[in-house]
Amino acid sequence: MRNRLIGSLVLSSSFLLACGGEPPPPVAPPPPPPVEPAPVASAAPTVETPPPAPEPTPEEKKKAEATKKLAEDRAKWEADNKVEVARWTADLHAAAKALASKKYPSLKAALKDALASSTRRPGDADRDRFRHPAETLEFFGIKPTMTVLEVGPGEGWYTEILAPTLASRGKLIDTINDPNGPADSRGTFYGQRFKAFLDNAPELYGQVQTIVVDGKAPNLDAAGKVDAILLMREVHGMVNGNTLDAWLAEFRKALKPNGILGIEEHRASADAEPTESSKKGYVPEKWLVDHLEGAGFKLAGKSEINANPKDTKDYAEGVWTLPPTLQLGDKDRDKYVAIGESDRMTLKFVRLPDKKPGK
Repeated sequence: MRNRLIGSLVLSSSFLLACGGEPPPPVAPPPPPPVEPAPVASAAPTVETPPPAPEPTPEEKKKAEATKKLAEDRAKWEADNKVEVARWTADLHAAAKALASKKYPSLKAALKDALASSTRRPGDADRDRFRHPAETLEFFGIKPTMTVLEVGPGEGWYTEILAPTLASRGKLIDTINDPNGPADSRGTFYGQRFKAFLDNAPELYGQVQTIVVDGKAPNLDAAGKVDAILLMREVHGMVNGNTLDAWLAEFRKALKPNGILGIEEHRASADAEPTESSKKGYVPEKWLVDHLEGAGFKLAGKSEINANPKDTKDYAEGVWTLPPTLQLGDKDRDKYVAIGESDRMTLKFVRLPDKKPGK
């Protein structure tokens, strides 16, 4: 059977070839299914790198540092003031009222009580041995019956001595920065700090008159009302701000005839250039005397009460390197504490009469 089938196939093939036909082509396999193209990943969005921020200018850096320092100083003061407010107990307020109500017959009697009073802030009396307040005020000729103008009272170190001395029979006037000025102004901070100092003890400081003054354009508005003006370590700032002459003109207006101008100031080396040394807090004595005598004042006396030969006056951070500021913190602290406060001149001037026209 198998042989028959093979034979039939051979015959069929022979027949086709004989008829001119060709064997059928092999059947092509079906084409493969189309290949799906691989999905193209969508391109990530292009992120443009912002250009680097420009380097702050020296002025911008200085302003940023000043802003930071102001915030630190304000925070420290606010903490200290909370402690000071708490210190003012009912007993301390009573002591302040009693102190301010006394009618002192002499400066010596007034200062004896004022300097020993518990109303002084803790630590302030420690500075007496450097600042010699009793001797200094006596040298200036201050009396309990005077009207005294204190320029630039700072945190009130001399105010707490002068206020009770003058409370009953005299008057104390203090210049003050505007406490309602711009919040980012150091002057505003100083004004707020001094106002809070006065407000803490109204029994003692309630009679102190304040004059808000723009240090860049001073106007005391006190013509002929003042017996004595005190500048305690203030002149270097006036030299720095190029306002000394403007201040002196205001002092002449405010002082009565022969009124006193008392100056305690950090003393520079004799050959120092004033506009440079003042940046470090020091002013040359002869230059200052000559300058004031050219502005309508006469030197009536000078004292070495506040001299300090240990002060070398060559510190990178200026006079603020020394106590009480101690600008360098713990760095060489013992060295600067051993030096003590600065070498200071103590000068008494009197106001000369106004020059008559044509003279």
